[in-house]
Amino acid sequence: MNIPDDLRYSSDHEWIRRDTETGVVTIGITDYAQDALGDVVFVDEIDVGEAVAAHDTFTEVESTKSVSDIYAPVSGTVTEVNPAIVERPELLNSDPYGEGWICRITMTDSAQFDALMDAAAYRALTEE
Repeated sequence: MNIPDDLRYSSDHEWIRRDTETGVVTIGITDYAQDALGDVVFVDEIDVGEAVAAHDTFTEVESTKSVSDIYAPVSGTVTEVNPAIVERPELLNSDPYGEGWICRITMTDSAQFDALMDAAAYRALTEE
């Protein structure tokens, strides 16, 4: 299981990377999540400019197994959506921490980022 040390993680199996200069965060699903989902075949569109609240659903992904909600790990405004995953949703499986990112959000509360799990805590969660 790939769990990069430089990211933060939610208990809902999303990862988050913060750009320290801008405070904008990039969000995706973890390797653990993509493995549990199976082959991703569709990602519901997200609107740029949409306000999201931490722990609320902000999109859905459909796989060969099920439809699953994706939760915002932090509150803020969607500033960018990855256009590649609309045309090639399988990127969430093949490159979840790279080309398979979902969106970027400008956070409204940086303390929410700090409260997310580090890699060691997320490893412990996935090993339970």
